[in-house]
Amino acid sequence: MGKLYLVPTPIGNLEDMTFRAIRILKEVDAVLAEDTRTTMKLFQKFEISNKLIAYHLNNEHKTVDRIIGELQSGLNFALVSDAGTPAISDPGFLLVRACVQQGIEVDCLPGPTAFVPALVNSGFPCEKFVYEGFLPTKKGRQTRIMKIAEEERTVVLYESPHRILKALAQFQEHFDPERQISISREISKKFEETVRGTSAELIEYFTKNPIKGEFVVVIDGKQSK
Repeated sequence: MGKLYLVPTPIGNLEDMTFRAIRILKEVDAVLAEDTRTTMKLFQKFEISNKLIAYHLNNEHKTVDRIIGELQSGLNFALVSDAGTPAISDPGFLLVRACVQQGIEVDCLPGPTAFVPALVNSGFPCEKFVYEGFLPTKKGRQTRIMKIAEEERTVVLYESPHRILKALAQFQEHFDPERQISISREISKKFEETVRGTSAELIEYFTKNPIKGEFVVVIDGKQSK
């Protein structure tokens, strides 16, 4: 049996790459990459020359069985996403589940994940929290937001720059007016920023300031009365 390594990659600053991650990417038989062009830039930075195989949301259902077969034959693979830890709002879950079902060893290296620094930086309780990933873009979006409105634990979610103002407007509609929110963007990059306030205050801020990068939204839990 081969082995599947899940290798986190930097979400911004390339110095966040670990020595172990670089070694694994060099030693495995091939690297499964969400976008081979993005991963090639990482390879060039750290002088990694290895075979890259495209593995993304559009082909993962079709390729899982083949990859499982190659792992069973003794090949070792590493899986990387464009940034962060694979399977966290990125491809990877299907392959990991298949490996577990087939008795193939999976090793997930520790490393960058955007929501962890955003959660810690928020100043909200983080001993218990709920991770929501991306909100639905259409069907089920309002229902999910209404559930979050009643959640007493800290809530973490991702949002795109195109929908952040829409999300804040929906929060304003369904949340207590004083509910606190912390938004982090461009984590570990040159223009990293964390802004805190109510929905209304954040709408005002992002209406006046450029909306760029991927957003991590951390919402304080509903306060018990």
